Amino acid sequence: MIEKIGLGGGCHWCTEAVFQSLKGVKEVEQGWLWSTSPYDAPSEGVLIHYDPDIISLRILIQIHLLTHSSSSEHSMREKYRSAVYAFNEKQRNECTKYLSKRAITLVLPFVGFKLNAKRYLNYYQKNKNAPFCDRFIKPKLDLLRERYKDFFV
Repeated sequence: MIEKIGLGGGCHWCTEAVFQSLKGVKEVEQGWLWSTSPYDAPSEGVLIHYDPDIISLRILIQIHLLTHSSSSEHSMREKYRSAVYAFNEKQRNECTKYLSKRAITLVLPFVGFKLNAKRYLNYYQKNKNAPFCDRFIKPKLDLLRERYKDFFV
């Protein structure tokens, strides 16, 4: 059975590319996520549709924490909110258990999602040689290829 989780933290182009590169991730929707107040302002993120028999929520969260600034505050934190958006209480409890005590990543209830404009979807696949991709996305994919080779497509 396919499950969903929302993840926010860094640029959604980067987050989309990271999770599209993983075995067991069936779909990545890139756009804007929000939760309940005070986290009801939309923030960049992705909805991940994944097969837990192939890749666990624990591994997804480990990769999420590894591939964005999950342990420090910065001035763009509202736009790039470090968060996991859970769809139910069981998932919320599981996410809380997996998060590092150092991480500032929040576990929030999923409230809504808006898909990004079509021209920005699958950004890395369409722009692999763009300077942004070379500077920000490729190093994250190289790190995944090294540390999570069993899950890397």
